[in-house]
Amino acid sequence: MRQRLLAVGFLTLVALPVHAAEEPAGGLSPFAGNVGNAIWTLAIFLIVVIVLGKFAWGPVLTLLRQREDFIQRSLSEAKRNRDEAEARLKEYGAKLRSAQAEAVSIIDQARRDAERLREELRTRAQTEADTLVRNAERQIQLETSRALQQIRHEAADLSIMIASKLIQRNLSKEDNEKLINDALSQIETRRPH
Repeated sequence: MRQRLLAVGFLTLVALPVHAAEEPAGGLSPFAGNVGNAIWTLAIFLIVVIVLGKFAWGPVLTLLRQREDFIQRSLSEAKRNRDEAEARLKEYGAKLRSAQAEAVSIIDQARRDAERLREELRTRAQTEADTLVRNAERQIQLETSRALQQIRHEAADLSIMIASKLIQRNLSKEDNEKLINDALSQIETRRPH
């Protein structure tokens, strides 16, 4: 319905210059004409203004207000989205810095743990090496003592054997008896009574 009224109003406006052109021209002055024409022109102008005001300007203004509201909402939403994006960017930046600090902390802790483990392994290896050296020295001393003991026994046995052979050759029966008696008397003097 509105569109029909707008079309009628538009056709009326378009028809006015054509209707004015059909009348004989009394002169080319813009003020030429009579009062009746002026009243009709003013009446038609007021009707057009009222019709446009009632049917066209209201919807046009409503559309303009809706468009303005839409643009305002879009701007508000864009600002809100921008603010949210900036907040998220700050949040992610803080999280990234926190993650970097944590990574540095983890790396430092791993280095400290590796250094502690290296020192512990070095100490353990040194302790084991010292233990092995002490055990080897003890074993060498034991083996040396055994070897010396065995050498002493063998030397004593060899000395006894050589001495007995020498004694058998050089001593007479009386010398032999005297040696035995002297040895027995020394044993008796050493024995506690």
